[in-house]
Amino acid sequence: MSRLDLVIFGATGFTGKHAAMEMCHIVKKYPGMSWGVAGRSEGKLNNLLKEVSKKVDEDLSSVKVITAELSDEASLKAMTAQARVLVNCCGPYYLYGEPVVKASIDTKTHYVDVSGEPQFMERMQLVYGSAAREAGVFIISACGFDSIPNDLGVIFLQQNFGGTLNSVESYLSGEVPPEHSGGGVVNYGTWESLVHGMSHHNELPALRKKLYPEKLPTYRPKLKPRFMIHRRGGWCLPFPGSDSSVVFRTQRQLHAEGSRPAQVRTYVRLPSLVSALITMFVASVVFLMSKLSFTRSLLLAYPELFSLGAVRRGPSEDAIRNTRFRFELYGEGWSGDSGSPPDKKMTVRVSGVNPGYGATVHALLHSAITILRHRDRMPAQTGVLTPGAAFRNTDLIQRLCDHGLLFEVVRDQ
Repeated sequence: MSRLDLVIFGATGFTGKHAAMEMCHIVKKYPGMSWGVAGRSEGKLNNLLKEVSKKVDEDLSSVKVITAELSDEASLKAMTAQARVLVNCCGPYYLYGEPVVKASIDTKTHYVDVSGEPQFMERMQLVYGSAAREAGVFIISACGFDSIPNDLGVIFLQQNFGGTLNSVESYLSGEVPPEHSGGGVVNYGTWESLVHGMSHHNELPALRKKLYPEKLPTYRPKLKPRFMIHRRGGWCLPFPGSDSSVVFRTQRQLHAEGSRPAQVRTYVRLPSLVSALITMFVASVVFLMSKLSFTRSLLLAYPELFSLGAVRRGPSEDAIRNTRFRFELYGEGWSGDSGSPPDKKMTVRVSGVNPGYGATVHALLHSAITILRHRDRMPAQTGVLTPGAAFRNTDLIQRLCDHGLLFEVVRDQ
């Protein structure tokens, strides 16, 4: 039986539904590309295709429907065996991701997802890295807003620097126009992943020690963390997402290949001191509450309350479509000899709209398409990789620019 090019698992979820709608546009640019949707309920999948068909005014009768249950290993393998690339939209990945990764490796199927959970991603690399290499497949997480902009943003900076890049400081900022505010901008699934990630944060040091038993050499000048709250075009805090983990793993891979890795720190920029203090307070409360089962259950039961309205089980489509985001990556290094004090700076901007579902879905699906169409530009050695390590020599950045996720050099001095 011939395989479909791409199967979206978890297609009836919020992200999966947006991925299915976007696939309707993508297949017009790639004639002959075959795809399917998968989940545990055939009825819901058929209803999804009917809904999407009406919205995009397309006949989706040729889209294959596959049923698969996370608790049924045989059904997962039956699903992954029908795909060249499995697009997994079924999170939280810490709870539900491993069986799908294992099934993909067992059936020699490439795999991408939008995980923003460092514990899951680093554990998959530790446990399944060798098996994925032996199977000849790519297992690539973080192919969405977490962490394509930062991970490929650093790669873009390295490729355009024209010298040796020593350090990068990344600042994320976002904006929802007042006329589109309200109704939340983050879906419940993202919140659920965040809460579970915080609750298991203490697992990371032991994981990383096993994953990387040898420390990186000390590179000078060392990039030191800034104060908890500092000013740089706004009031800034450390960014608690998965980007630092993903970028670090990419740079470790570059080091293993003989290149100098960049030191990277990530921050979020807020418009006022008050908003920074409120954000810091809320993040601290959520972090502490995530540690106990009772308070964690409250976070999951009342996401809108504890996120101050940012999270909804069904966020406003109007709000998410009009949310704008921008990463500014400030790089420092050398134009020539790296033994001298740094003499070169460059700033790169990665920007777009609808970070959770527009930019995320574009990045996710084009990551899958890159595996299908540009395997020859990817690393010869397969395995559990980051987006930066997997896609750095492909045209993915250019195709993302063509679809509204813009990478650009804004200062070179």
